[in-house]
This record gives sequence, structure tokens and C-alpha cells, in this order.
Amino acid sequence: MATQIQFHNPDQYRLNEERLKRAAQTVLEQCAVYPRAGMTIVITSQDNLRELNQRHRLIDAPTDVLSFAAPSLPDEISEEQTYLGDVIIACEYAAAQAAAKGAPLEETLCLLVIHGTLHLLGYTHDAPEACERMWEAQAKALESLGINRALVDRYETVKRA
Repeated sequence: MATQIQFHNPDQYRLNEERLKRAAQTVLEQCAVYPRAGMTIVITSQDNLRELNQRHRLIDAPTDVLSFAAPSLPDEISEEQTYLGDVIIACEYAAAQAAAKGAPLEETLCLLVIHGTLHLLGYTHDAPEACERMWEAQAKALESLGINRALVDRYETVKRA
């Protein structure tokens, strides 16, 4: 069984589903994740992500992306496929960020999928060394997709403002 990436877009935003799945797959390949991994990408409203942010992080504010890693199953009951978790993106919030940094929405969504997938794999940006490692992995994945790595820098400039 190969890597399985599910895609859910309940609000039917007009997006390139295959390119977003490819962004996640690029990260999984780059990080040499076992070939039988699975994950889900969910594109939803800003209100839904704000509610999840409040419920799970106790932050009552909208955000662009949240990652929820799946708990590991004990070896004796693990399935053939290892489920990594869910990456959930607020489409309206991502669109506002893309407009603020002058970047195409599709590229911004790819960055958020990459960022969220890296979080599922244990990457963080809570310390300078960890942040540098994660940003380099993001840049490498973006370049693999034909997206200029400068998008990471533009994204950070907007986030800090």
C-alpha cells in the first residue's frame, strides 16, 4: 500500500487538489517517510479554524494552518498504513496572507500544506535551531514544486507584522 493523502474541501473552494496533495507527498518523500503513510488535508473556513484554535490551543484568534498528529497505535494492533494526522487550512485566511505578501494563493496554500505536514513529522519552530531546520525543509520542498523559496521569507515578514 502506497502513501494515501485524503483531501477534504467541504466548502468547495476552487483549488488545485492534486497540487496540494503533491506538496504533502513531496515532504513525505523528502523526509523519507515510510511508504505506507497516510494523512488528510482539510481546507475549511476561517471560522472553523478559529474554533479549532480555541478548542485545542486555547487561542481565540484565527490562524492559517493547524496540524493534528494522530496518536500511535500499539504494534500489536497497528494497521498496514501509519496514519500521520490532519493538516487543516483556513482558505480565507490564506487568501488574505497571499494578498498581503503579493503571492499567488495556490503557492501560499502549498507552503501551508508543507508547513503542516512538517509539523506532523515532528518539525517545530519554537527554538532558533529547530526553526532553521524547518524553514530549510520548507524551502527545499517549495523548490521541488517549482515555487521560489523566497515565499518562506515573505510569509515570515507578514507573520511578524
